[in-house]
Amino acid sequence: MLKTLLARQRPARYLIAAGLGAAGVLAYAPFDLFWLAPALWLGLLLLLRNATGVRQAALSGFAFGLGFFLCGVSWVYVSLSVFGGMPWWLAGIAAFLFCTVMALFPLLAGAAFKRWQPAADWRQAVFFAVLIAAGDWLRSWVFTGFPWLAAGYSQTPPSPLAGFAPLLGVHGLSLLVVLVGALLVCRWRGTLVVVAILAAGFGLRQVEWTTPDGEPIRVALIQGNVPQEMKFRPEALIRTLNLYRELIEAHPAQLTLLPETAIPVFFEQLPPDYIAALKTAVARHGGDLILGTLTGDNQRYWNSALSIGSSPLQIYSKTHLVPFGETIPPGFSWFMQLATIPMSSFDRGPAQQPPLAVAGRQVAINICYEDAFGEEIIAALPQAGILANLSNTAWFGRSLAQPQHLQIARMRAIETGRPMLRATNTGMTAVIAPDGAVTALLPPFTQAVLQAEVTAYQGLTPYARFGNGPALLLMVLLLGLASRRERV
Repeated sequence: MLKTLLARQRPARYLIAAGLGAAGVLAYAPFDLFWLAPALWLGLLLLLRNATGVRQAALSGFAFGLGFFLCGVSWVYVSLSVFGGMPWWLAGIAAFLFCTVMALFPLLAGAAFKRWQPAADWRQAVFFAVLIAAGDWLRSWVFTGFPWLAAGYSQTPPSPLAGFAPLLGVHGLSLLVVLVGALLVCRWRGTLVVVAILAAGFGLRQVEWTTPDGEPIRVALIQGNVPQEMKFRPEALIRTLNLYRELIEAHPAQLTLLPETAIPVFFEQLPPDYIAALKTAVARHGGDLILGTLTGDNQRYWNSALSIGSSPLQIYSKTHLVPFGETIPPGFSWFMQLATIPMSSFDRGPAQQPPLAVAGRQVAINICYEDAFGEEIIAALPQAGILANLSNTAWFGRSLAQPQHLQIARMRAIETGRPMLRATNTGMTAVIAPDGAVTALLPPFTQAVLQAEVTAYQGLTPYARFGNGPALLLMVLLLGLASRRERV
């Protein structure tokens, strides 16, 4: 009856698909209803199974994706309109078009499923899970990549599936979370397999893949809460510089972190006495400071993290730039002229950059959006014992972007078996343990300093050794299993 109703009432089918996609956002931070994700993917699978043809299945996948991304990354509009200076109507069109492009991935998954739909229920479940996971993986690198809200990110602890992250990474988790929901079409047999997967994940969560390395160090993560609209104004610069100097002096630590572009001018342009004051403040306690700033000149410039203090001067420059925010894709200079985004054409940092040797530890720096790319993060291992992310999510206001970004950082900690330090301008400034637990967190949109003790870790998880290879291999094997010719 449901199948007949959906076939005849096409608008209802697409509304249901869009509603499932929109509800999918509840599986992620800050809602964290991780158990909801498998049920929603099951709902999409049922819609695709009951579609009358490839076109209807493709449109169902597109509707699901559009609902999902319009609700999940609505903060794109905030960054373009509120802080980017773009007219509201144009920002709305741009955000809608962006979500439309992202929705093409579930559209392709829906079309491929219906085009080659296997007959057996279990084969359909496996085929569907592979298509969705492969789509997430493709989305992580096509057009430089936008892996935000991959299905696997919904499974940070306390989800039992988080136990698979050190083995398969977030794309392996995407495969498993969709598979857990899809296998329920197989009734009791599928339920038994689901129980086995969840039990295995729970067991894997008890495994410690890495071990502590040395004594804990004292860290201070500074959240300046500088309003984005004031950040690059010349009249606010002195106030910003004084703010960070005072916070650094008042909170001594072995390692102090400032957010991304906390110092919103070229480091070379800072007064020498100001740099000397910062260096003295941290070196007085045998410590080091890592600050987000700009390096270069008006012709070429980089979004950088720079260390000063007891250790020698070191620089990390961001390599994975945000399209339209930090780099202008060819042919789109006209688009950026409609927005007022300062420093929107950075140069890429060197591909190979060593961790920073600070506070007697090796610290792998990543800046803002870079921590969304797991295979890029593991390039600093095994040398690095601590991961550190400098971010400025003030661009996205009071939106879902900040808790979602914290969840992404938690996944990187689990994948690598390393603690992650997050120093942000407006939130979420946090200390994350190697098992993904948030051990300390500042309230967002407050001016504060997070002080904690953090231990470096050594050793390699399977994911740190092999990256996305095992997850992709598993997808290929399952695809072969699902597409084998069935016996008549």
